[in-house]
Amino acid sequence: MTGTALGAPAVRREGRQKVTGVARYAAEHPQPHRAHAWPVPATVARGRVTAVDTSAARAMPGVLTVLTHENAPRIAEPDDPTLAVLRDERVPHRGWFVALVVARSPEEARAAASAVRVEYAVEDHDVTLRADHPEAYEPETANGGHPARREYGDPDGAFATALVRVDVSYRVPPLHNHPMEPHASTARWEGERLVVHTSSQGGTAVRATLAALFALPEDRVTVHTAHVGGGFGSKGTPRPDVVLAAMAARATGRPVTVALPRRQLAAVVGHRAPTLHRLRLGAGTDGRLTGLTHEIVTHSSRIKEFVEQAAVPARVMYATPSSRTLHRVVRLDVPSPSWMRAPGESPGMYALESAMDELAAALGMDPVRLRLLNEPEREPDSGKPFSSRHLTECLEEGARRFGWEHRDPRPRSRAEGQLLVGTGVAAATYPVLVQPSTAEARALPDGTFVVRVNATDIGTGARTVLTQVAADALGVALDRVRTEIGDSDLPSASLAGGSSGTASWGWAVHDACTALAGSLAGRTAPLPDEGVSAHADTAGRADAESPYARHAFGAHFAEVTVDSLTGEVRVRRLLGVFAAGRILNARTARSQFVGGMVMGLGMALTEGSTMDAAFGDFTESDLASYHVPAHADVPAVEAHWIDEDDAHLNPVGGKGIGEIGNVGTAAAIGNAVHHATGVRFRDLPLTPDRILTGLRG
Repeated sequence: MTGTALGAPAVRREGRQKVTGVARYAAEHPQPHRAHAWPVPATVARGRVTAVDTSAARAMPGVLTVLTHENAPRIAEPDDPTLAVLRDERVPHRGWFVALVVARSPEEARAAASAVRVEYAVEDHDVTLRADHPEAYEPETANGGHPARREYGDPDGAFATALVRVDVSYRVPPLHNHPMEPHASTARWEGERLVVHTSSQGGTAVRATLAALFALPEDRVTVHTAHVGGGFGSKGTPRPDVVLAAMAARATGRPVTVALPRRQLAAVVGHRAPTLHRLRLGAGTDGRLTGLTHEIVTHSSRIKEFVEQAAVPARVMYATPSSRTLHRVVRLDVPSPSWMRAPGESPGMYALESAMDELAAALGMDPVRLRLLNEPEREPDSGKPFSSRHLTECLEEGARRFGWEHRDPRPRSRAEGQLLVGTGVAAATYPVLVQPSTAEARALPDGTFVVRVNATDIGTGARTVLTQVAADALGVALDRVRTEIGDSDLPSASLAGGSSGTASWGWAVHDACTALAGSLAGRTAPLPDEGVSAHADTAGRADAESPYARHAFGAHFAEVTVDSLTGEVRVRRLLGVFAAGRILNARTARSQFVGGMVMGLGMALTEGSTMDAAFGDFTESDLASYHVPAHADVPAVEAHWIDEDDAHLNPVGGKGIGEIGNVGTAAAIGNAVHHATGVRFRDLPLTPDRILTGLRG
C-alpha cells in the first residue's frame, strides 16, 4: 500500500484479514485442552445465595468443575464492584453471576449450567426510576468528573420574566450497547504468568486490573486485544468475562474461554441509564435566550455510582446570562450503568435540541436561525475561549446541502397520500478528550519502520490511521511502515473510548516518529541489525489543563415520513456536517460519522430497554427484541465535514469523530417527526404505537 499519508482515504490494513476470517477474536484462539465456561445468572432482583446444588451439573458429560462463591479461586476486592464475581453470597441485582460451569465444550457447559440449582433469601427490591423518587440525591460529580450542579445568573427569575417560555420534559429509556462481538475472553496460566485474549477497548487497563485481582506483578500478565468486534463503551473497562476466564483457568489448569451469551449482556456489561429531563428555556421575542435550565434524574446501582452527565452539553452550546444544569440520581436494585457511545452528550443533546425546536416554534422562528442567534463567543460555563468552534459553518453548509431554504415551516404542511413528510435539524457537540500514551518507533536496516503502541482497534481503523500518522512524521510512504497494536507487552496506551483513541495514541506515535526521524537525519553509517528506535511518552502534556474549551461540533438534518394509518416512521434522508479538527483518513472518518448517525437513528426510532418492575430485569434481552437499525432503515446517509485547523489540540490536529456523529441525530429525527405530524413526542423511541396514540389524541 502506497500513497500519501494524513487525510488520504487509505484502506484498512486489516480489512482482508477480517473478510477472509484470518483475524481472530477473543474466543477464536484454539489452544490444547481448551475448556469453555458458562455463567449462571441470579434469578432474583435482590438478596443472597443460601445454597447451591451443583451435583447434577457435575455429573453431566464433559463437565470439569462448577465454581461458586464457596470454591472459586480467591481474588482481591476490586476497585470496580461489578468485578467482584463469586466472592460472596450477595445478589445486588438480577443477572448477577452466582456460579460458573466449566466443561470441554460450550454446548456441554451451557447444558450443565441449566442443571445448577440455587436457593436464595429474597429481599425487597426497587427498580423503578421516578423524577420524584424520595431517595433521589445530588451527587458530587457526574461521569467524567463534571460537577453535578453548575449555576450562574438568576435562572428562575429569568424564566419567570421571559417573554417567550418553554417548560418541557423528555424521557430517554435505558439503552444497551450490543456490539456485534459479545464480551469474550480466553485465559491460560503458564505457572504464575497469566495470558489473556479479551474483547476490550483497553488492554492496558485490563492488565492492571487482573494483576491487582490475582496479586501478580503487572509484568506477569499479558493481555491481547488484537481484534475487537465493537464496544461502544461497554468494553471500556474490564468486565466479568475476563475475571471468570482467569478464575476458571486457574481452577482447572486449562485454557478457558468465557463468551457471554447475548441474553446475559444486559445485566453485566453496563448500559446507558435512563434519563428524565426537564428543560426551561426563556427568550425575548428576538429569539435570544435569557435563561436556560436543564435538570435530569437518572438511576445507578446499589454497588456502584455512575451518573450519566446528560445536563453537561447545555453548559457548552448556547449563550445565555442565566443557567442552571443539575444532575440527580437514585440508587436502585438495577445492573450498574456505564458508558455507552457519547455518554451524557447523546441523551442530553436530544433533550436540549428538542427543546430548542419547541422554542423556535413558540417564537415562529426558523430553527436554524434560532441556533445561529444564540452562538456564544466563549464557552458559557467556563468562560474559556473555544480552541475552535465552527458550528455556524456546519449549520449553514448543512442547510445548503439539505435544501433547507425550500422547507415550508408549517407543521403537517406536506403529505404524500397517507404519508406525512417532515424535516428537522439539530446541533451536536462532543468534547475533545486526550489521554497520556507511550509509543516506540524503530527504523530497520531494510528501510522499513515499525511502530509499537498498545492501542486497540475496535473497528475504527486505528491500525491504518496510526500508520498514516507515522508515515507523515517520518516522511515515507505508507507501505514502509508496519504498526503493532493490541498487546499489553507493547508500550502502554490509553483505552479506545471517549473518541480519544486516535488523538491520544497519534500524539505519542507522532512524537516517537519525529524523534526517530531526527536521530536518522544526516546518519551515514548502516543501521545495526536490531535497528534504531525512539520512544515517546505524552504524560504531563496530553493530560495538562488547557486554557481553551475544546469541542467538536456538528449539524444534523433529517427528512422523515410518518404513516398516518400505521404510525410507522421512516427516515428518507440523514445529513451530517461536522467540524472535528483535521480529518486523518477520509474513508474511515466517513464510516465513523455514518455509523454514529445510524446509531442515533436507532435511538430515535427502534432502540429501548424496558425494566420489569416485578422481576427487576430488562425484558429486551436479545437482538430479536432489542431492535437495532438494519440497512433497509437507512436508505440515504451523507456525512461531510468542514476543514478545520485547530492549533490547540495535539500534533496531529484531530478531535475524535467516533461519537459526534451520534449526538444530534435522534433530536433531528424527532424534530422532523413533529414537523411532519404537528404532534410533539417527548418519549423515545418513536415507535408506531406512540405515534398512533399521538395522532389520535
